[in-house]
Amino acid sequence: MSVLEGAVRVSALRSSKILDVHLDRLAVVYVRQSDPQQVLNHRESRERQYALADHAAALGWPRDRVLVIDDDQGMSGRSADRRGGFQRLLAEVTMEHVGLILGIEMSRIARNSRDWHNLLEMCAIFGTILADEDGVYDPRDTNDRLLLGLKGTISEFELVTMRNRLERGRLNKAQRGELFHRVPTGYVKLSTERVEFDPDEQVREVIRLIFDKYDEIGTAWGVFHYLIRNNIKIGFRPFHGPNRGNLEWRRPVLLTVFQILRHPIYAGAYAYGRRPHKHVRTADGERTGVGPWVPMEQWKVLKRDCLPAYITWERYLANQESLHQHRSGPGCKGSPRGGSALLAGLIVCGNCGRCLQPSYRTHARAYYSCVRHLHEGTEQTCFGLKAAVVDDLVVQQVLHALEPAALELSCRALEDVQQDRARLDKHWKQRLERARYEAVDAERRYRAVDPENRLVARSLEQRWEETLRAERQVGDDYDRFLREQPPQLSRDERALIAALSSDLPALWHAPDTTDQDRKEIVRHLVERVVVQVKNDSEYVDVAIHWQGGLVSRHEVVRPVRTYEQLRDLDKLMDRVVALRHEGRTAAEIAVCLNQEGFVPPKRCGEFYPELVHELLVRRGLSNEKKYADQLGSDEWWLPKLAEAVPVSAGKLADWARRGWLHSRRTPAQHLWILWADKQELKRLRKLAASSRRGMVEYPADLTTPKERHRGGHG
Repeated sequence: MSVLEGAVRVSALRSSKILDVHLDRLAVVYVRQSDPQQVLNHRESRERQYALADHAAALGWPRDRVLVIDDDQGMSGRSADRRGGFQRLLAEVTMEHVGLILGIEMSRIARNSRDWHNLLEMCAIFGTILADEDGVYDPRDTNDRLLLGLKGTISEFELVTMRNRLERGRLNKAQRGELFHRVPTGYVKLSTERVEFDPDEQVREVIRLIFDKYDEIGTAWGVFHYLIRNNIKIGFRPFHGPNRGNLEWRRPVLLTVFQILRHPIYAGAYAYGRRPHKHVRTADGERTGVGPWVPMEQWKVLKRDCLPAYITWERYLANQESLHQHRSGPGCKGSPRGGSALLAGLIVCGNCGRCLQPSYRTHARAYYSCVRHLHEGTEQTCFGLKAAVVDDLVVQQVLHALEPAALELSCRALEDVQQDRARLDKHWKQRLERARYEAVDAERRYRAVDPENRLVARSLEQRWEETLRAERQVGDDYDRFLREQPPQLSRDERALIAALSSDLPALWHAPDTTDQDRKEIVRHLVERVVVQVKNDSEYVDVAIHWQGGLVSRHEVVRPVRTYEQLRDLDKLMDRVVALRHEGRTAAEIAVCLNQEGFVPPKRCGEFYPELVHELLVRRGLSNEKKYADQLGSDEWWLPKLAEAVPVSAGKLADWARRGWLHSRRTPAQHLWILWADKQELKRLRKLAASSRRGMVEYPADLTTPKERHRGGHG
């Protein structure tokens, strides 16, 4: 082609919208494909986009002024937030470096109206035109702006249409039970899109062990620690990487145990939509992530009995309910934990139906409280009680219920221990068998290679040595396991298990029995405990709802703070008054009250004289000076005579004990009543004047009381 023919062709292709100012700038070719699969397989689309550089040259741009931006290969056009190439294109436009933007079609540049119109606005401001295989467009021109806007809208609509088409196709395949992105451990996906059990026997045995142990222990946390304690690993087949599809043994984590217990595939059911995707808008833009787990009734697809099953569907539902109850929240019992509050999660307020919350003054002093008034901001109408009061009742009833089954429990315990050890022994034998096979396989590979090829033989020899060391380590661990837990129980172990099972109270109170163990036992027998606590009574109605529907009703007595909360306060006070009128002392009244079954409010012991004195104060019977005719002629209360002498009350009481003056004591409170006429009062004053610290002997005339004529109270 001659130079003249080339110029004529460029003139024919060149649009009147392309000005010299545009030709002085860069022509940018934007290249993008949506995902890596398209980059690898859709080569024609890629080649067409790169060929736009020739189209730019045909429009009049020199080759060295054509810039190709292909940084966004494999990136979706749904959003520009993570597309570095698109951001670079906008930056070049705003710096007035770009005269022309070329794309194979507008959908290659953006499939989002916001990004597309933002680009059009920038191009209109900085004088940049756009072009595709169909023509050249000027964003400043009204008709071109309208056409570009329609193309952007159509591009966005195409994205929605494609997404809906793919989602409907995915849902249709899921409704047939054939959509499997990946399968959990214990299963393999065959090339025919079928799902089968993992062919490895040990992998299947570990999965069954997890479900059996959950039935026995009752918590995912307990199953996880059982696996860790016995060094049991879980077999996985990676979905990605160089070891894809090959079996790997990994240390279990708590999340894996939860996933195994929650996945319906282990019950032979196909499920889709258990955790739908959600669109989240952040400061960086919109992103797609997994949403929260939804209830079973909201799953999009659930097909039962269509896949190989490890457990039954009924067992799966029971596990889900158990996992739900072990959560901490309203309506859930929570998992058994440490702490002396035996009924945490089980005890219910009989007034409002809420679970009572345990709190601890000390580790051994727990208290059940109803916090309804705190949550609702209302006056307190529900009350709690000391945990030991109702816990002791439940323990007594549980042990009484288990007593007839002591022999059966002993046999069952022996059987469970024997079965558990046999299963662990089988697991170790399988691990040893696997280690031996890997060592033999490594040896076979080493011997099959040419010894002269040291580059290969050296690596195979190293691999062989590693497998031999691993086999020896597994053998040592197995020997250690046999010494610690032999498959067959010894005679002493059987006798110990039988003795502990036959004496349930001793087993319950044994130091090795933890609070968590006790709570597990109670939960196997008791569904819930309803308590009706009244603020004006120490008596509490307790209803124990047993597993199976039986309800037993009891009454316990709780400690209360004040006498006003005692139900039989009037009866108690009437009895105290009656005993007082009989002339009983406070100590004697306390003995009578204890013998008749009366108990103080806080129930911290029995009545003693100080407590009786408090009750006497309530009825105005504590001060015996108020009684009529308590003092006879020339008789004094000890404090009054001490003021008259004057001398200290303690010294005067000591003189009365020595017999240096006539005295007597009241029958109830043993208060001192002293006799002293005018002559005796003079003697006592002389005695007080001569009294000194350290003085041992006093004159006999000062310490000998005057003879008293008996009369009145004398």
